Amino acid sequence: MAHGAGRSLGGGARLAARMSARIQKVLAGAGIGSRRAIDALIEAGRIAVDGKPAHPGDRITGEERISIDGRPVRLAATENPAPRALAYHKPIGEIATRKDPEGRPSVFAKLPRLRGQRWVAVGRLDINSAGLMLFTTDGALAHALMHPSRGIEREYAVRVLGELRPDIVKRLLEGVQLDDGSARFERIEPGGGTGANRWYRVSLREGRKREVRRLFEALGCQVNRLLRVRYGTVELARDLKPGEHRMLAADELASLYRAAGMAPVCQPEQARPKKRSARPRRR
Repeated sequence: MAHGAGRSLGGGARLAARMSARIQKVLAGAGIGSRRAIDALIEAGRIAVDGKPAHPGDRITGEERISIDGRPVRLAATENPAPRALAYHKPIGEIATRKDPEGRPSVFAKLPRLRGQRWVAVGRLDINSAGLMLFTTDGALAHALMHPSRGIEREYAVRVLGELRPDIVKRLLEGVQLDDGSARFERIEPGGGTGANRWYRVSLREGRKREVRRLFEALGCQVNRLLRVRYGTVELARDLKPGEHRMLAADELASLYRAAGMAPVCQPEQARPKKRSARPRRR
């Protein structure tokens, strides 16, 4: 009887039945933010479903009218929209948030526009830092890649005023007490340089705010250039210029899922990525 009733459902009803899930999962999958962030929005009464305040236990199909702070949220029309990811070369002077009261340029302005999905930043870089930033439409993946428990390694090229003494290097590797706890580098390797400045390659497994700069500054070292060159398994391509991005290939995205402890998702449409320049052509 139940089997016959299941077959009698219309196509839209079957889709709704398959899509029914907790609101946190649906919104996180759409790239709105991590489940924890969505929980906070719900608790603050900022999310509404069909005009009524959302509750943590609500289940939705994706066909409802969802709004955050009164602004509609577009969800993908398919049950499992294919997640995407890209690598962006952030230049100095751009902020890593969507909005800024001072009107400074945002990294999000350079990213390709999406329908039914949203780009979520995997970590941030401050306005005076440059280099690799990862973005994905899978909010759960972004959250996992940033979570300290995963220990995803980040690598930076750092230009320091003066040469690091052996005792400074030792302390940076063993641990330095910062205002939010102890921190240390996994590796420090000389990167060359002449004159007053020296380059170093450093790596760590956390993503605290301005952590690289604060580690050096805590020992009296002045950082005058900071470039992220790797995040987990993805490296900053040499031919990717500041302000440009490239879509990650299927194998690159799969490696990120594995690093995050999640099942890889097949991405055939990203098998042959092409670099896209966000810079306007000069006339």
